[in-house]
Amino acid sequence: MIKLKPYSAFREITFSADGFLLKGTLHLPKVNHPPVVIGSHGLLSTSKSPKQLELSRQCNANNIAYFRFDHRGCGESEGKFQDVTSLNARKNDLLSAIKTIKLNPKTGSQIGVFGSSLGGAAGLAAASIADVKALVVFAAPLRIDKTIDFDGFPKESAYAVNGKVDLQFDISNDLTGISNILIFHGDADSVVPFSNALEIYDKVCEPKKLIRQKNGDHMMSHIAHQKIFIKKTVKWFKTAFKRSSI
Repeated sequence: MIKLKPYSAFREITFSADGFLLKGTLHLPKVNHPPVVIGSHGLLSTSKSPKQLELSRQCNANNIAYFRFDHRGCGESEGKFQDVTSLNARKNDLLSAIKTIKLNPKTGSQIGVFGSSLGGAAGLAAASIADVKALVVFAAPLRIDKTIDFDGFPKESAYAVNGKVDLQFDISNDLTGISNILIFHGDADSVVPFSNALEIYDKVCEPKKLIRQKNGDHMMSHIAHQKIFIKKTVKWFKTAFKRSSI
């Protein structure tokens, strides 16, 4: 990702979801009770992904708090990846994170969500239930109809996972009422087809926007795409929070 900037103040937070202890970091700007963006990372990622780290810095620079956490079975959170990973589990993790942050005395009541890949699907699923003021998703799948076999993956890329993970889901009928959503997707994504973004855009409500990353891949490898992503995402959250406070 792009060059990182220094952090603002931060607090380590532990919370629970379905009996699993999850760990995260709340980055706070120098204002009282700021709105908060909560990040939901991708399938094989963690809260320390470059997108999460840079978003936390740039949100803080715009007086927005940022909470990044590890889903169950990932990073520093409890659970064995192949036993606890599913879309429903990640949705519940995110809903618990939202509840935890809303009760935090240092933050305000306005919550936004950013989700990358499977985290984007979790964000969509959570936004259909929780009071989310704004949502940004990148390379989010609406459906997965297969079980993923991790035996052939390089060990460093999948938490030394052995075995299969059942990721079958379809949330295409659960988008009614979702609004204030910004969608990023690379049109050369070989993991999650760009058609998912078109379908999401068609089914969600205004305000909404789709940014098509020309020749963009699933990892958002292009520096130009990364810079636009950070700039547009922070602006989207800032505008949505301002709009909802009026």
